[in-house]
Amino acid sequence: MEDAHATILDLQTQSDRPRQDAPADERLSFFGVYDGHGGAKVALFAGDNVHQIIAKQEAFKRGDIEQALKDGFLATDRAILNDPQYEDEVSGCTATVAIISGKKIYVGNAGDSRTVLGVKGRAKPLSFDHKPQNEGEKARITAAGGFVDFGRVNGNLALSRALGDFEFKKSHQLAPEQQIVTAYPDVTIHDISEDDEFVVVACDGIWDCQSSQAVVEFVRRGIAAKQDLEKICENMMDNCLASNSETGGVGCDNMTMSVVGILNGQTKEEWYEKIAQRVANGDGPCAPVEYGQDGSLFPELFFTNAWTAEFRGPGVHHNFDDSDSGYDMDMDQRSRNIVAGGKKGRIILLGDGSEILTGPEDADMIDNEEEEEDLASQAQPVKGEEHDHKPLPTTAAVPEKITRPIIDAKEKIENMVKGEVKSE
Repeated sequence: MEDAHATILDLQTQSDRPRQDAPADERLSFFGVYDGHGGAKVALFAGDNVHQIIAKQEAFKRGDIEQALKDGFLATDRAILNDPQYEDEVSGCTATVAIISGKKIYVGNAGDSRTVLGVKGRAKPLSFDHKPQNEGEKARITAAGGFVDFGRVNGNLALSRALGDFEFKKSHQLAPEQQIVTAYPDVTIHDISEDDEFVVVACDGIWDCQSSQAVVEFVRRGIAAKQDLEKICENMMDNCLASNSETGGVGCDNMTMSVVGILNGQTKEEWYEKIAQRVANGDGPCAPVEYGQDGSLFPELFFTNAWTAEFRGPGVHHNFDDSDSGYDMDMDQRSRNIVAGGKKGRIILLGDGSEILTGPEDADMIDNEEEEEDLASQAQPVKGEEHDHKPLPTTAAVPEKITRPIIDAKEKIENMVKGEVKSE
């Protein structure tokens, strides 16, 4: 495991002049995630020390949190270099940290871990991934004598800012923030509002599988179902895991995730209830009810007013870049422009990571026995398990309980494509 994390509810206790028992509205809380690569040593050092180093910066003592984050990240690099036990260390790690006060959220980020704010079910990015192909990052890399090949720094590193990775920080003529790879963070400051519900801090093991918007909706559904935040994180990671880790790639990376509730002066119970009421009233997007049951995406068939059918099996929802509207789009959302006979017609088979999009020309898409058997197998429930499904608020003419396996998958799909879905 190359990841590390830190949760410090009162960061003032970590400074050179610690203040004990700070009032809750004056307290600074710290949440950090560090995703290691090339080994775990730098990530573990970061998890143990970054918050302490930030709290000891002069800028922190005078209340300049933004500058303290910048100084603290660079000071962490120096601390590693000056420690004899890291003399020949080649590993590195991302760092995304959130410092939360009663009124503001400060986020420092170096690398491709990510911090996202849930605002009434909508994802607001509080950090931005540092990738070598980004124009600003690429310009710094090349100016420092490096190059980008196949989206990697010098053909090797898939991110452009990190703690450690000292093989890319060897120029004595350049400042730390000008090196091929730098620990210098971007810092985002957000003024907390009544609409802000929670913050998600996670490594790319999550974000490679799910879009920011999908994660926010998933977390919100878990909160509406009154699940513990720890359980929501566990469910999220379960749904990101690849079905077969031997294949590598998406769903096989280390995963670390923290969810931080923004109480806004409420008790924990009041916070849960407020979000649950918002969800019940349709105030902002939220994952379907099925996600809130136990976090699993069981294979199930349901129809919405858009005449959309989905099979959701265990596995990942491949992430797309942010949409033009400012919100992330996962594979489900991107496919909604597929139209069949004036109605949207879509079949998604995620059990094995594949997707089938239907249209008017696809009525004969399963005209042989092998394809029919394959489709039916995607809809098989876990042995010995049965699940009741209540209609979503937008469902049209759907039985309260859908029995699986689907008896005649071909007929149902053809009817859906023609816009002739019937109740049973």
